[in-house]
Amino acid sequence: MLAVVQRVSQARVEVDLGQGREVVGRIDAGLLVLVCAEHGDTTAQVHKLVDKMLKLRIFGDEAGKMNLSVQDIGGGLLIVSQFTLAADCSAGNRPSFTAAAGPELGRTLYEAVVDRARTLHPVVATGIFGADMQVHLVNDGPVTIPLTLR
Repeated sequence: MLAVVQRVSQARVEVDLGQGREVVGRIDAGLLVLVCAEHGDTTAQVHKLVDKMLKLRIFGDEAGKMNLSVQDIGGGLLIVSQFTLAADCSAGNRPSFTAAAGPELGRTLYEAVVDRARTLHPVVATGIFGADMQVHLVNDGPVTIPLTLR
């Protein structure tokens, strides 16, 4: 599983549902998490990913040090599928996405990430798997952490 975790002061996802763009997920302070499943990923990686992102100490404490997790601050999670995280640009200028899981496995694992997050955390919003989404965010810091869990 691949993920990019961004500390945000706010974030939202918009999708065109046929009558113009609509906001389908929104959070205030918290984490925007872009998620990509790769071939061979399992629910074991899903559990590790969700546990790691909930415990990442990347929010400031009273002294301004990054010592608090999203759970500590009561922040939100906005989880968005993004297969392009698996891009391989080593052979030319057009990325290859062959490492990304196919749509069926990708959807299953993305939904498992969302389900586990909702089981463990009270504020979870999402995009729509496979949709053409517009992601708006205010990256706080900026703080951006790539996670690779195998």
